[in-house]
Parts: sequence; structure tokens; C-alpha cells
Amino acid sequence: MSERRCILTGERTAPDDLIRLAVSPDDLLMPDVRAKAPGRGAWIGVSRTELEAAIGNGKFRGALARAFKTGAIRLPDDLPVMIDAALTQQAMDRLGLEAKASTVITGSEKIETACRRGQVHMLFHASDAAPDGRRKLDQAWRVGEEAEGSDHAGQVLPVGRDALSKALGRENVVHIAIVDSRAADRLSACLRRWQNYSGCANGGAQETPSQAQPVEYSTGHR
Repeated sequence: MSERRCILTGERTAPDDLIRLAVSPDDLLMPDVRAKAPGRGAWIGVSRTELEAAIGNGKFRGALARAFKTGAIRLPDDLPVMIDAALTQQAMDRLGLEAKASTVITGSEKIETACRRGQVHMLFHASDAAPDGRRKLDQAWRVGEEAEGSDHAGQVLPVGRDALSKALGRENVVHIAIVDSRAADRLSACLRRWQNYSGCANGGAQETPSQAQPVEYSTGHR
């Protein structure tokens, strides 16, 4: 797969690591996180905080003009929020589909057992999961992966248990284990982009529940 260039940083990387932006017929810039909109697009690979700063200081507007060779593009006031919502929707849709395909385990006891047996490919925690609960499952996963003593741990997602429960159609989803390697591959790209944009990828600085911004999304799978 050919690389794409981030219009803000100039760095080139795989499209799966970037967010595509597209221009509507009425010249309005819109997020195209599934990279399916027709016509020319531009790509960004920065966090929401960095995007908001670039919009504020005019750097983003200049980057768009160079990418699309025009200054007529209209910028929605809430573009960073729109991107966040689109990435969240994509990730929640994917998790919901995997739950329907039975590649997902929920419930601390079931997850702990699967972790210790080495059956878990990815482990996720809601943003409002209790630290003790996270540590217990992370340790079980390290045992199953023969990675004791390392910092191998599940990822804290940028949404809480209510959002995960809604996405999976189950009650009180606090932790999620992916037990199918192909499902893990399908989830990897959209989750990585979502977490990178949210600023909490792979054990980085995590938002607390009070800091995280709630994002509304539907449960319709695309």
C-alpha cells in the first residue's frame, strides 16, 4: 500500500496511520476516516490537540490551500470534534461487529481465564475502569504471554463503560478481550488512529474520566 503525506508535519506513512479529509461538493471540509469519499483528499497524522493549535494559528488553513491548490475551502467550526466523533464511531462499529462474530470476551473472570491460557490477542479497558481491575487483568495477560516483569498491558480506550456497553449490546462492559487474531488485525488500524488522535495511545498519558470528552455515536454498523 502506497504511503500518504501528512499535510501538517510532512511525514509520510501508511494510510492506516492517517486521517483522510475530503471536500464536499459545496467546498466544505469533512472527515473521511474510512477513506471512501470520492475526489481528492488530504491526510493528517496529528493529535486533536495539535490540530486545534494548527487551526488556531492559521497553519492548517495554509496547509489545506497548498494541498488542494485553492483557498475556497470552507472549514467547519467543529472539525476537531467531528473527526473525534467519526473515529469513535468507526471503532465502536468495529467492536460491535466483532462482538456479533463472537471474537470478543467480556467479564473480568472470563477474560482473566482466557488471558492466563494465552488466548487473548488484544486487551482493552474502559476509561473509567478501576485501576485494580486493570492491573489484575494486565498481570494475567502477562502470565499468558510469558511476559512477566515487562510493561505489557491492555490499552485504556478513550470512552467509558457506558459507551462500550452500548457498542457491544451488552451490560456493564468494562474490559474487552479479543480472542481471534484476524479480529485483532481488523481492529488494530482504526483503534490506533483513534487513540493517537485522542492522545492516549498504548499506555501513553491517559485521560481520566473527568477529562475525557463524551462523544455521541449511533449503533448502526457500517
